[in-house]
Amino acid sequence: MSTMTNQSAAYEVMRRVFAEGFATGNADLVDELFAPDLVEHQFGLTGSGADAIQHVKDAIRNVYEIMPNATLTIEDSVEDGDKIWTRVRGRGIAAGPFFGPPSNRPLDFTVIDVSRIVDGRIVEHWGVPDRFAILAQTGAPDRLAQ
Repeated sequence: MSTMTNQSAAYEVMRRVFAEGFATGNADLVDELFAPDLVEHQFGLTGSGADAIQHVKDAIRNVYEIMPNATLTIEDSVEDGDKIWTRVRGRGIAAGPFFGPPSNRPLDFTVIDVSRIVDGRIVEHWGVPDRFAILAQTGAPDRLAQ
């Protein structure tokens, strides 16, 4: 079931995480949209409570530093109980440093997210950004091979 035409409260939370958080670098949004006892499962961000909250804030700042002109749009979503699955498309220019100086190359990648949302806040999260697509599109493997 796509919620594109009938957006739920969970969909709105996820939309804000991407459009108002990651796309703008606004890490303060985490305090509003994530529960203080968050359990984070995403590779590189794992943790719980204050550690998880800090990891998500750092990730938002990091994505914005790499791609300050990003758009992150939910293209598909499905909900079941308190869980929402989203497929997000990220686009922008690699205008910030990423395994070397900025490449200024266009980026187009996918993120698959599963979040458990209770009372309007993310309490548990699993995320799978297509890191290889980002690496390949910035030219990082070529720079690392040298």
